Amino acid sequence: MPLKLIRNDITKVTCDAIVNAANSTLLGGGGVDGAIHKAAGRGLLLECMKLGGCKPGQAKITGGYRLPCKYVIHTVGPKWHGGKNGEKETLRSCYRESLRLAEAHGCESVAFPLISAGVYGYPKAQAFRVAVDAITEYLVTSDLLVYLVIFDTAVYQISEKLYGDIAAYIDDCYVEQHTDAQAERNRRMYGVESMPLASAPTAVPFIPEKSNEGTLLAESITAAFQITPEIPGERQPDDLEQALQQLDESFSEMLLRKIDEKGMTDAACYKKANIDRKLFSKIRSNRLYKPSKPTALAFAVALELPLEETKDLLQKAGFALSHSSKFDIIVEYFICHGVYDIFEINEALFAFDQNLLGS
Repeated sequence: MPLKLIRNDITKVTCDAIVNAANSTLLGGGGVDGAIHKAAGRGLLLECMKLGGCKPGQAKITGGYRLPCKYVIHTVGPKWHGGKNGEKETLRSCYRESLRLAEAHGCESVAFPLISAGVYGYPKAQAFRVAVDAITEYLVTSDLLVYLVIFDTAVYQISEKLYGDIAAYIDDCYVEQHTDAQAERNRRMYGVESMPLASAPTAVPFIPEKSNEGTLLAESITAAFQITPEIPGERQPDDLEQALQQLDESFSEMLLRKIDEKGMTDAACYKKANIDRKLFSKIRSNRLYKPSKPTALAFAVALELPLEETKDLLQKAGFALSHSSKFDIIVEYFICHGVYDIFEINEALFAFDQNLLGS
């Protein structure tokens, strides 16, 4: 199962278990802890009073009460003391122990807040990276669906330099797209890259049917539109089934071929792509399966395809990269820079309020 970043109030997330960034008493507090206790009602506090507290890096589980979940998993994150007192390992333990508890109680989905990034003072960007690394490491051998819930956009932002570089790349691509679009309109209208309106031809010149120019024109049109002339005596497809049999390699077939060429296992590929195992099974079992664009791009990233091969894979799914789409431009930026960490790409997409890669 994949890791999904969502912007929401964790007390409103519907899943099997939500994780509470608790204090060591488990009796409620401020921030996420207080919000969860308030939304769950007094029953949660009464059960927590029987647990005898919890040490940093460990986790304990209770019922969900009035929350839209079956369980609440309480974990105590580390307080920040400069990063040289075992804070990182304690924080990683919070995620690992919470995920283990969730699986032990039959959960299929669990939602985390960003642990220790509030009043405990853990630097937000570092807390985010620890969360992503710990969760993705666990998911290598697990089919849990995990949500990392970001309530406030200020909780996490990519570095100012990266944000600026991506923003500049987007601006450049928009300019390129608009320039190319105008040139294309001119080409279609006037047959040239750029021509003022006053110079536009008023009529298409007549070309004799048997002239060399006419032959060349017909050949050009045939090539441009990939027209295959019917050969006398050759049987043409007369129904949809026959036509489908003549299609070239499908998305599913190309994907499976690329996985084999890269020497990857199916599981390694779909997990690296942040794709659900059930969705991958559908793609594998149906050669004509048409994925969504984020799913197709996620596989291109998982396979670390260069830009041209990414475009080929997308084309098989019926899509193309467009410089009119911020989503497309951001993904293209990372591919062009050789960065294939899907969670790093998703962090940038999240920062720019775009859809994320994966299922």
